[in-house]
Amino acid sequence: MKRLAILLPLLVASLSPRAESLREFLAHEEFEAAVHLPGEARRGREIYTYCVACHGPEGWGTVDGSYPQIAGQLPSVIIKQLADIRAGNRDNPLMRAFTSRRILSGPQEIADVAAYISALRMTPYNARGPQELAPWGAEIYRRECAECHGEQGEGDSEEHVPALAGQHYPYLVRQFEEIRAGRRRNADRKMVRQIQRFSREEVLAVMAYCASLRPPPERLAPAGWTNPDFPSRRLP
Repeated sequence: MKRLAILLPLLVASLSPRAESLREFLAHEEFEAAVHLPGEARRGREIYTYCVACHGPEGWGTVDGSYPQIAGQLPSVIIKQLADIRAGNRDNPLMRAFTSRRILSGPQEIADVAAYISALRMTPYNARGPQELAPWGAEIYRRECAECHGEQGEGDSEEHVPALAGQHYPYLVRQFEEIRAGRRRNADRKMVRQIQRFSREEVLAVMAYCASLRPPPERLAPAGWTNPDFPSRRLP
């Protein structure tokens, strides 16, 4: 079974047009297995050692948007993205290596690392973009986005819709365009259709508003906080 689990992603990559549905099936099966497991943050901390180099000890990513803030993200969202990347249902070559079965051997490890990441305190200093556009973006967000992503950008755990509040502005813009162009294959199909009509200026405005949304105070790290679990693993 272990050998089959290793070979399946390779098999999927070589299949005909049915590959997409098989990718979705594999991702869904692993998501369903992991999302119903109680994640143990203590074990997740050991797995997160592999994530520090890119996402940072605190899980804050980078303000240029090269890496997202993952700290405080909903566990079900983290689980879904990991399952999708592993199954090839979301293209991310760098992350694909870090979601290999050598690091995440199965659903329990996915649940564990998701539990650890979701419990991390978020940075209050995310990149927020042009704030003069945020009021316009707020109008568009409430009309087009709030139904799924929440009035305060809190996401939806039951529907595994990502929280947007506190995310880096450049990352939000980049992912929006990836979704609209169909390059992020695991995106909600209804959303892909809906956002086709957004102008570039509307995209920038909405993302500036999303980046300006504040997570609950208890989810934010105090000034000067660093992750005590990784005192020697600071990003340059």
